[in-house]
Amino acid sequence: MKINIIGTSGSGKSTLARRIATELALPCIEMDTLYWLPEWQGTPDDVLFAKLEAALSATPGWVLDGNYNRTRPIKWRDVDLVVWVDYGLARTLRQAVTRAVKRAWTQQELWPGTGNRESFRRSFFSRESILLWTLKTWRSNRARYETDMRNPSYAHIRFVRITTRQQAEALLAELRAAR
Repeated sequence: MKINIIGTSGSGKSTLARRIATELALPCIEMDTLYWLPEWQGTPDDVLFAKLEAALSATPGWVLDGNYNRTRPIKWRDVDLVVWVDYGLARTLRQAVTRAVKRAWTQQELWPGTGNRESFRRSFFSRESILLWTLKTWRSNRARYETDMRNPSYAHIRFVRITTRQQAEALLAELRAAR
């Protein structure tokens, strides 16, 4: 099975992606790991696309965590299921703040080999703030994903919109039973 977990930053898509990957014994591929280079530099699109193609073709099934809309022609070409984690803005923002504080406090490296770490300054007081990004993209992501779900070009894809934890648990139970 090939699954892409999408949603606004802070929505919980990485957590759900890891849970599904573990449950189905599939590799979990994180788009941010493919994209981010040291010192918060992004990977050029041609290199990102090649990395993504290689990661997705390395195994017959996978769980892909991430949006990166410009990669849709690659990641949705053969995808079976797209899971949209669509919790409300208040919950998403609360989760993003909690994660930002934890990451800034622990100084954990976000993606192996990059040295990139969150700081309180970066998270709360800069233009590169993940919290600002969450606020700026939440509404536009919702509109985009609603449109995608109705787009005839994606008729081959099963879309599941998760708006509650109970729905996430039900999806996990469904996937577990279908193994």
